[in-house]
Order: sequence, then C-alpha cells, then structure tokens
Amino acid sequence: MKRNKFVKYIEQSGCVFAREGGSHTLYRNPNNGKASTVPRHPDIKEGLCRKICKDLGIKNIF
Repeated sequence: MKRNKFVKYIEQSGCVFAREGGSHTLYRNPNNGKASTVPRHPDIKEGLCRKICKDLGIKNIF
C-alpha cells in the first residue's frame, strides 16, 4: 500500500502526528493513548499496515 494513502487513513481514523524520527514518523491515537511508528518508505506491506492499525487501536484498513 502506498504510504500517503495509509497515512491519510490513520489520520481520518483520529490519529495525530506526534513527531518525525530518522526513518519513521510517530502517530498517536488521542482517544486511547496508543502510539505507533510508520516507516517513511514509498510502499508499506499489508502485514505491517495491519500491525500499525492494531497498535493504534483503529479498524484495520484491509
């Protein structure tokens, strides 16, 4: 999945940008306090997208 599409999905799900790292971006879910990192690669594999959604406590995109 393209990173831009995935980031839009998690932001629409209520998660907010927290900070930039060396090769990752940290997003937080203010509703439950959970956080996860999103790699800054053009494509993110489906399994990793599922894990990030689970970490953030949002509905899976797939």
